[in-house]
Amino acid sequence: MPPYAQAVSSFWKDRLASGPRAAQLPPVQQLLGNLSVPFDLKRTRAQAALLAGQMQGDGRNILLIPGLMASEQRMGWLRDILNAAGYAAHDWGMGRNFGPKPDSLDKIDRRVDAIRKQTGAPVTLVGWSLGGLYAREYAKFAAHKVGGVVTMGTPFSGDPRANHAWRLYQLVSGSPVDRPPFPCTREAKPPVPTVALWSKRDGVILPECSRGRAGERDKAIEVDCTHMGFAASPEGIAAVGKALDALRA
Repeated sequence: MPPYAQAVSSFWKDRLASGPRAAQLPPVQQLLGNLSVPFDLKRTRAQAALLAGQMQGDGRNILLIPGLMASEQRMGWLRDILNAAGYAAHDWGMGRNFGPKPDSLDKIDRRVDAIRKQTGAPVTLVGWSLGGLYAREYAKFAAHKVGGVVTMGTPFSGDPRANHAWRLYQLVSGSPVDRPPFPCTREAKPPVPTVALWSKRDGVILPECSRGRAGERDKAIEVDCTHMGFAASPEGIAAVGKALDALRA
């Protein structure tokens, strides 16, 4: 190879070696495991009464925030089981989640205020996937109105591209995955109690990103479910009950 060509080759090798590396992603086999959601829902329907009976609801107001492209209906079984257990679970009231907008936290604030009118007590936020990011950021925005935050497979830690959903997120929301349209410090823990639910079988989000590190959340609970199963499977719904108990402790 001529000296000039060698120099050019060496230059680009150095540039590529020092440049950003592609984010690690969950295995495709685990991603495909999320196709089991119809079977998860069937099991949840059969076990709904049992799941509710295993929880110790205390009347707490809970706001459920769906994940990317999900709606209130997608959180329906979780809501109904929490209510049957003695909690007061509420939909977020914004329809399908098409990604963050500049006024997303303001809308959540209005919804929280409407829920608090009856008792004035803080509201516990339970957010699935992207919904958990909303919950964490809102809790920093209005900590005095929030009793705690439970995240379900939420990528609040590490590389925001370490998942199979970031391209869809950018397409749907119109915002770069690392620059949402409202102030966001993903890894900073909200000033309220937080529990992170995570799964090795998630398949969509890299587990360490939804588990978080010490100092980024108060407690992490491993769940044996897929990403879609957090709001659909008996294991995911039972884990929400455990997380609510942990917030109470």
